[in-house]
Order: sequence, then structure tokens, then C-alpha cells
Amino acid sequence: MSRVEPLLTLKPKEESHWRWYILDGLLALGSIFLLTGVIWLFQLYQKIPDSFLLYLLAILSLASLRGLSAALLASFVAFFSFDFFFVPPLYTLSVTKFEDVLTLVVFLVTAIITSQFASTLRQRAEDANRRERETHILYDLVRATNREEDLELQLSIFARAVVEVFSPWGIRDCLLLLPDERGVLTPHTSACQPIERVELSSDEKVAAEQIMTRAHIVDLFDGTTLRAEHVSDSGANPTQGAAQKTTDGSTMKRYGCLVPLKTDIKVIGILRLLIEHDGHGHPTPEAVFFSTFLEQAVAVIERGHLRQESLRVRVLQQTDALRSALLSSVSHDLRTPLSTIKTAATSLLEEDVQWDEETQRGFTAAIEREADRLNSLVENLLDMSRLEAGSLHPEKVWYPLDALLRDVLDRMQPLLEGRTVQTYLPDHIPPVEVDAVLIEQVVTNLITNAVYYTPAGSPIDVSIQVQEEALVVSIADRGPGITLAEQEHIFDKFYRVLGKAQMFGEKRGSGLGLAICRGFVDAHGGRIWIEGREGGGAVFRFTLPLSSTGELEL
Repeated sequence: MSRVEPLLTLKPKEESHWRWYILDGLLALGSIFLLTGVIWLFQLYQKIPDSFLLYLLAILSLASLRGLSAALLASFVAFFSFDFFFVPPLYTLSVTKFEDVLTLVVFLVTAIITSQFASTLRQRAEDANRRERETHILYDLVRATNREEDLELQLSIFARAVVEVFSPWGIRDCLLLLPDERGVLTPHTSACQPIERVELSSDEKVAAEQIMTRAHIVDLFDGTTLRAEHVSDSGANPTQGAAQKTTDGSTMKRYGCLVPLKTDIKVIGILRLLIEHDGHGHPTPEAVFFSTFLEQAVAVIERGHLRQESLRVRVLQQTDALRSALLSSVSHDLRTPLSTIKTAATSLLEEDVQWDEETQRGFTAAIEREADRLNSLVENLLDMSRLEAGSLHPEKVWYPLDALLRDVLDRMQPLLEGRTVQTYLPDHIPPVEVDAVLIEQVVTNLITNAVYYTPAGSPIDVSIQVQEEALVVSIADRGPGITLAEQEHIFDKFYRVLGKAQMFGEKRGSGLGLAICRGFVDAHGGRIWIEGREGGGAVFRFTLPLSSTGELEL
């Protein structure tokens, strides 16, 4: 998994309450009274015309920094201060001259309009900064999720991003619930806890089922306890509806919120949020940016489903192609010996032809040979079906491997006629716990393969090496060898090295023998591979562990 850079944190919306208004009032009164003193000093020593415009500077500053309420309060305080201290008669609120009334009215209107404009500009600047920050956050999120191809990692990044970005909102944990193959909602990814430790309460399960059908947000308050462990600043495990005192004396409320992840058609998952806030104007999950953020999760899940569906389609296509190849191969491999047997048997049964004894023996030998070939093919198909079904369970007993090799070579003498078989066996070979029938089949397939793919009369070497943890069995030949590209696929089902068998006058195999060898060796906890041989040829090697803990699952 690549390193994920931390995302920007979403700035919380500044909500107004009594402390905010008190600070606005103090700033408005303080700034106007201060400017009143400054203007009074100016008027005392040297009268400066239009000095009251300094009030507009303070009002403009308050509107830009604090908002409309502070600016309006300052406007009215400045209006009365200007009238009281600087408009004759002084130190009264009465006005005798029309031009003074007009000046005061114009000043108040100008102050109010200036406050409105400055406050609007401030709000627009905040909105622009917020949108820029949100865009940056979304860009970083998309980049982080696109960097990973695994759906689990992408959703894990998203869950952590929700807690990281919206922590100022009070979100302390995020859990993704997704339906499984049966449609049952199960915990999938959590931001702050191991998923195996997550357990949904009965109320949460009921609410989640309702959300899947109605697609509405559900807040879980009193009476519902979150069993999931939650990491918070206080270090406690919060429960929904539980309240605690903060350091400043305010009460913090913790609760859970279930939010649907929905497409245009249906709900594809649920987001369970653990939220902590003080109850003062807390933003709700219906906020526009939060909805946009959730759309990224929906897009990630949909892309994951599309990838899984695409993979399933490819697997089905490959399965169909493999099935067609299997039917073609099996039908051909079955038809060939059957045709030979039928031809030989029909010839023997012809009454108008008198076959000599040698010809009859040739027909019967052909029937026997093709029957053995047919029997071998059927056995290979049955073995492969057992391997693929996972029903192969080796019946292991302690067995001397050197004796097993000699038994196989003795049984294969007719096939090995005309070849020199050299065996290299150490004096002391410890017994191994194996299924003798399966390992005999492995050795038989490898030696048969060496006979079919090498020139007639070329030698075959069989050896055993004793290593610290395993025995290594090697079957080496002096054939044309196997290229590196072919070595990568030599143990695949139905794979044939094209033209090699026909090169030496042998019929092609079914392409199952080596795949069966790999399956049988894997079932014993061993390993099988092929190597090039110095001087030409190939060496097939497989290992068998010297100690076994019992049956190994496929």
C-alpha cells in the first residue's frame, strides 16, 4: 500500500451564539469610543473637516473582519456619538440645523450601506476560500483513491479521510457497511478500529435495513449503545446519546448517524458516523460538500463493482474457452484410440480375410496399447476433476522413497525398452510420509513425459537428493529441452509443447499429466519445477517434506 498524504481539514463554520455577539458589541463600542476620542482631540486643537469619516473606516473594518452585526451596531453608535459630541448643541442628541440633520442621515445611510457591502464581500471571499479548500480536498481524495487498485484499500482511505477532513464537525469515527453476496449488510471498513472488533447493535441493524429501502438519514440517540471502540481526545469509548462536560464547561453530545450511499437507482451501502458536538449549530450531513464527498465513495464502490463484474465476465469467457478446448481435446484424444481399437477389432472379425498369426498379434497389441492409452486418459481426467473439486486427500503413510522409485521403474520396463535408465540413490534415504499411489503417479507421468519427448534410445537419469528439510527427486533426459517461455506454462492444464512429441514419432498427450503432477506434489506440501540441463535436455524436480503435520488442504 502506498503512503497516503494527509488531507486538508475542513474549516468549521463559525456559528453565532451569545459569546460571539458580546465580542461584536465590545469591539463595536470600543472602536467607536476610541475614534470619538481621537476626533475630539482633532476638533479641540484644530478643526478637521469631515473627520467623522474615520467612523466609516472603523465600520468598514468591522464589517470585513467580524460581519454585518458588528458593523451595524458600530454604525448606530457612531451616529449617536457624532450627534452627541460634535453636532451643536454639543452633549445633547437634539439637532437644530437642517444641514446637520442631513449630514447625520447621510452618514448613517452611508455607514449601513458600507457595512452591507463590506460584509457581502467578506462572505464572498470566505465562500471562495471554502470552495477552493473543498476542491483541493476532493482532488487529494481522488488522487489517493485512484493510486490504489484494490477496493478495500480505496474504501479504507475514504473512511479515514471522512474522519480527518470533517473532524471540525465533530466526526470521530466512520464505518462503511456494504451488502455481501446474500444482500446482508456487514461492516466493511472502519477508520479508527479493526473491522473484526466492530459489532452492530440490534437497533442499528434495524435502522440500516430501513435505510437500504427508504434511503433516508437516521440519527441514533438515546437508548442505543455503540459497541464499537472509539478513539477520541478524551480516550473514552463514547456512546450515542451520552453527554460529558468539556474543559470550558459546555456539554458535549455524542451520537451515531447512519447515512445512505446511494446511486440514482438504489442504495449501495451505509456510512455510520460517530459524531461529537456541543449542540450549537452543528453542521448536518446534508451539507452540500459532505454530499459531494460521499459521491466519491459511491463512485469508488461502483468502480469496484464494475471491475468485479468485468473480471467475472472475463473468467466466464475464459471458462467457456477452456471448456471448448477441453471438449475438443478430450473428444480428439478419446476418438483416436477408440478409432484404432474399432479398426483393429473390425479387421480381426472379418471372415473373408485370413490373417496370419503375426498380423493378428499386431492387431491385438494395437488394441491393448490404445486401451491402455484410453485408460490413462480417463484416469487423468478423473484425477484432475478431484484436484479441481478439492476432494483429493492424500492417505499418507511412512514409505521408503527409493523402493517406490524401483517399483515404478520395474513396472515401466516395457515402455523403457531400448533406453538406459541410470539411478542415483544415496545409501541412507529417510522415509517420507506420502500417499504412495499419488507419488507413484507423479513419477510415472514424469518418466512417461521423458520417453515421449526425447529421441528413442536416449538415456534417462533418476536421482534422489537428501536435503535438510526435504527429499528432492529428479528425472533428467537428453531431449531438445524446454524454452524459458514454455517453462512458465508447462504445468498448466491442457498445455502442450507444440511439435516436440511428433518430432520423435510419438502421439501428442492430453496436456494433463504435468498439471496432475503439480496438484499431487502440492497436496503433499512439496514443490515441482523444471530446469534446463547442461549439455542439452531437461530436468524435472519435485520435493517431498521430510516431516509432515498431516493432510494439507488444496
